[in-house]
Amino acid sequence: MGNRAASAGRRRTPSRRRGRDRRGPVRRLALPTLVLMTVALGAGVALAHFNGPGTDDSAAPAPAPASALDPATGAPAPTTASPAPKATTAKPKPRPTPSAKPKPTPKKTTVPKSGAGTFTTAQASGDAVGDSGVLRRYRVQVEDGVDLSARETAAEIQRILAHPRGWAAHGRGRFQLVSENADFVIRIATPDTADALCARQGLNTRGELNCETTDGVVVNLKRWMLGSPTFAGPPAEYRHLIINHEVGHEIGIRQHMGCGGPGKLAPAMMQQIKGLDGCRSNAFPYDEDGNYITGPIVS
Repeated sequence: MGNRAASAGRRRTPSRRRGRDRRGPVRRLALPTLVLMTVALGAGVALAHFNGPGTDDSAAPAPAPASALDPATGAPAPTTASPAPKATTAKPKPRPTPSAKPKPTPKKTTVPKSGAGTFTTAQASGDAVGDSGVLRRYRVQVEDGVDLSARETAAEIQRILAHPRGWAAHGRGRFQLVSENADFVIRIATPDTADALCARQGLNTRGELNCETTDGVVVNLKRWMLGSPTFAGPPAEYRHLIINHEVGHEIGIRQHMGCGGPGKLAPAMMQQIKGLDGCRSNAFPYDEDGNYITGPIVS
């Protein structure tokens, strides 16, 4: 028995050593675990203390990354990054408001009162206008020094005499523009020169009127350029009246006519610049239907 007891005692001794070996590692593992638990618990307490009671965790600032910490103080390192610019919506540029264009100021026509008293003859000629009647050749002259082309003026008079409501269109004569060997002359003269030429025939034109002389027609430059205050149309239309009236005398109509009745067209042989007496101003011997416009004889 004593041997069994000794054997038993010897067998128990390794048993206790093995028990210690098994428990020994457990105790060694428990210490690091305890340290980790302690650190975690401390962090939790610190976090709870930072947030404070009633603070939403989502509103707490996120911890700064390690790269953003100042290595000397452990505090967040200062940054120079500027905030991202706010997106702006480009506003459309306002369209410019068109401004009204100023109306051009009409150029004022200035007519000289006097001139050189000498004339330039238009070096121009043309075919005769009209189908019947006596052929009358005429030349055109413009006083020297005025702003008027003799050639262009002659072309305009040629068109006036060829007008379908004029003398030639109704068998009262034929007319041909020439530069020499003319039967009569049409002169455009300044008011003073026109007065001097008309005075030779005993006519007082007072710086305003045209006249017929023994060698042709004298047209006051003022009337040619400005028209007449009693005439409803523009100066270009009034020139038709000047030529038709004075050439009417050339073809034998010596006397003037008066108004044929209120509202009617004034005769071309009426001195319309002196008043219309109820008639409507008119530049042509004939109306649009080919009827001769007449009125009572006044002189």
